[in-house]
Amino acid sequence: MVAVIKTSRSINSILNYNENKVKVGVAECINAVNYPLELEKLSFTQKLNRFLNLSSLNENTKRNSVHISLNFDPSENHSKEKLIEIADTYMEKIGFGKQPYLVYQHHDAGHPHLHVVTNNIQRDGKRIDLHLIGVKKSEPARKEIEEMFGLVKAEGRKQKEQFSLNPIDVGRVQYGKAESRKAINSVLNKVLFDYKYSSLPELNAVLNLYNVHADRGSEESRVFKNNGLLYKILDQKSKPIGVPIKASEFYSRPTLKFLEEKFKTNDLEKESFKKYVKNAVNVAFCRETIFSPEKLSRILESESIHMILRKSREGQLYGITYVDHKTRSVFNGSSLGKEFTAKGIRESCAYNILAFEKKHQNSISTDTVKIQDLASREYVKENLADILLRGEKINEYFSNQFRKKRKRRIKNVV
Repeated sequence: MVAVIKTSRSINSILNYNENKVKVGVAECINAVNYPLELEKLSFTQKLNRFLNLSSLNENTKRNSVHISLNFDPSENHSKEKLIEIADTYMEKIGFGKQPYLVYQHHDAGHPHLHVVTNNIQRDGKRIDLHLIGVKKSEPARKEIEEMFGLVKAEGRKQKEQFSLNPIDVGRVQYGKAESRKAINSVLNKVLFDYKYSSLPELNAVLNLYNVHADRGSEESRVFKNNGLLYKILDQKSKPIGVPIKASEFYSRPTLKFLEEKFKTNDLEKESFKKYVKNAVNVAFCRETIFSPEKLSRILESESIHMILRKSREGQLYGITYVDHKTRSVFNGSSLGKEFTAKGIRESCAYNILAFEKKHQNSISTDTVKIQDLASREYVKENLADILLRGEKINEYFSNQFRKKRKRRIKNVV
């Protein structure tokens, strides 16, 4: 079992996330603990007010909402009763046994998992300390529960082997295949609350993977001037299709105002995950000879990082966005540093090309010298053999003493 604890400023958004999953039929609320009414009799407002009333007892604590996910191995198929017992035991061991909390069983991933919604403000107004709760309380509790309930142990297993978590575990929206609002709503419920984005372009970097786009309209439009927001379905060529839907028409109300609050909190939460993306890019350049951003993109996919290349109509690369599906964090290249921007990546690729060409040219030059040297040696050999084996001119090589002297003819003088 793996436990993940997240904190937030908004209990409303956390509760909406889980309740919307219930509405679309991919989750079920299976338990409500420390509530005055039974689960079947609780309305959304009653669930929410229980948390809000406690939060009002300590207004100095800003991050008072807690969202916990308990993840099990895909091979495990536990009954609802056993899951409830596991959740209750876990909450007791981490110090939240007396807090109100709701347990949701989700069915939208490749592995069984629960979501627990609660807050850390107690009845006396004191807050439960969340500092290092993962190390001090959650990890010991997880190990004990694995032994108690005979669960598959997460200890010592690689992250990728624990669960087959797909970066995108909801289907891409296809216009005409399902009711538009329902299809878009399913995507929004997944992306808005799971991913950490700090601008509208960063949010769209993820939404576009699902064929959904958030649009403010042109600056002259009434939507833009009224701070409105529209959600559109994209076709296979990433072009808008169908009728846009206003943000206010969705149950979770993912308006521009709502997103701007998320931008602020997400910007802080994702800061610690920058190192992972930067390191992945640097390691890729060290291990591979990369000549193009496209090749880098293919390499990063193996690390669950989706590299979105933004190009002009002429095909010129002008921007890069990194979507890290492991930490669910989205980064514009400029936020990571100059070397991770479109210009920086192009320069790194160009440097590799020049280095390769220089190495190749040196190799050719070296081979040419070797060939010339070899040819020179062969030339000497060939001429030496010619000198030794060619026919000799006797007159040139005999000494004068071995030459016959010509007899002088004496003319008779008459």
